[in-house]
Formats: sequence, structure tokens, C-alpha cells
Amino acid sequence: MSRLTHVKSGPYSPPAPVRELTAVSADGARLHVEVHGPEDGPAVVLAHGWTCSTAYWAAQIRDLAADHRVIAYDQRGHGRSPAHATCTTDALADDLEAVLAATLESGEKAVVVGHSMGGMTLIAASGRARLREHAAAVLLCSTGSSRLVAESLVVPLRAGWLRAWLTRRILGARAPMGPVTPIARRILKYATMGPGSAPEMVEACARIVHACPRRVRYTWSHVLDALELDHAVRELTMPTAVIVGTADRMTPVVHARELAAALPDCVGLTELPGIGHMTPIEAPELVSGRIRELSSTYVRAELKEGA
Repeated sequence: MSRLTHVKSGPYSPPAPVRELTAVSADGARLHVEVHGPEDGPAVVLAHGWTCSTAYWAAQIRDLAADHRVIAYDQRGHGRSPAHATCTTDALADDLEAVLAATLESGEKAVVVGHSMGGMTLIAASGRARLREHAAAVLLCSTGSSRLVAESLVVPLRAGWLRAWLTRRILGARAPMGPVTPIARRILKYATMGPGSAPEMVEACARIVHACPRRVRYTWSHVLDALELDHAVRELTMPTAVIVGTADRMTPVVHARELAAALPDCVGLTELPGIGHMTPIEAPELVSGRIRELSSTYVRAELKEGA
């Protein structure tokens, strides 16, 4: 609790959950899980990205929890989930399966949403039985399946060994991020957000990212550097939508286009002009709206058929 320094008021302040629970992963890792909204509402499951927490989804939770049961969890080592020695994409897939098992009834369907590393979690779990059982549809936000460092545009140089080396040094830095200062906000905005991002958006992102423990940030940076999940994209067979910002420097548009081309059942690629990597915070209404569309089409329709 002490390391959570998210904003305390406004649209990006996390709402209080209806209930909280702990899911236990295959290797014993303990995961903090929150449930928001009516228990009988159609389900939405949210997986956040690297250096973030459940607080990242505040805007989506506020919107969707009016009539959906929204399940959000902290990735291992992030937010209120304790760090664990194992940090791999298989562990991320195990964790997602544990959350689905702890929160959904047998055969219950949900829209499963992942941002950045959360999207990579869904891709890593594409062949897992629980994801296939529960995911009526998937939304991948600002993510990729490989070559994250090679394609990153955080360093404004031509593609090549020098840009990759500098990017690796920056994203994998061991140095503490320190307090949220005006300089820190400017750096974070440049690296992760679109140029038109409002100050309250930047502040919300900065507080969340700066709260991530240094060791967790460093360890997962190496996992992302070595990411190779192209083969798993083809196993994500449920209806899957993709969202990306055209100003995304962390996972540029090329990743989203490649995902859309490789997915067996892509139900739309949405490119948001001028939006950066933090799509759920930078374009909250658009992201929430896409989740609602998927829920209405693939979850609510199934509920009606089963009634």
C-alpha cells in the first residue's frame, strides 16, 4: 500500500472496488485482484502494462462498472502484488489463468483487455485452456509481440545498432526514478504519451509509473527486450480488436498492423491520431467504447442466447 502514489481525485483516481481478493498463480505468486460493478453484469478483465497497476484503468473502471463486472489485477511485482523470483512470459500467462479461475464461473465469458505488457500477457496465454474458455473477445491496446527495442522510437535516431543500444540502456536503467518532478513529467510525456496529452493525464501516468519498484522495473525490462511471441499471435483465435496511437514511441503502429495481419480473427484495427502509448489514459472514452462494443457483440449476445 505504501508505494501506491496514484492521484487521489479526478477521473484518473482509482474508484473503490466492491471486493478484493488474492489469486494464487501456478508457482505460488500472489496477485492482488479487484472487482468493480454489479456481480451479475457482463464481465471485463483488465491486464495492465509494465510499471503500472490497477490504478492505470481508473477511467475504464469508472465508465464500465456502471453496468459491467470489471476485474482488474496487479501483475506480479506491480501495485499490490508482491514481487516473485520468476519473471517470464509463461509466468504472466499463468497469472492471467489464475485470475480468470478465481473470478469467473465455469464457462463464463468475458472481454479480456491487455495494455502493453498486459497485451503481451494475453498473447502469451493464447494457447491456454482458461483463456480459451473465458475470452469471448480480446482487446489488445498499444502492444507488440517481438522486436520491441528494435522498433522503439523513444530514441530519435535512425534504426540500427546505436538506437537499439541507447534504447536498451534507457528502458533497462537501474537508476531509481525518484519523485514526480516537472522534469520527470516532461520525460515521461515525451517517451510514452502524445504531444497533446493534458497535464492531468501526464500526472496520473507519472504517479503510477514512478510507484513501480526499481528492481521490478529493471527485471521486466529484460523480459520485454527478449520478447518473442510472434508464434503465439496465431493461436489467439477468439475475436480480437487492436488499438494503437499514431504517436506511440514505445510500441509504434508497425506492431499493431503486424498483429492485425497475423490474428486469425481480427475484428478491427483502430489507429488513434496523435495519441501515444498510454491509450487507456490518453483516449479513455474511445478505449472504453471499444470494450463496450466487444461486450455487446460477444458477451451480452451470448448471455441472451443462454437465457
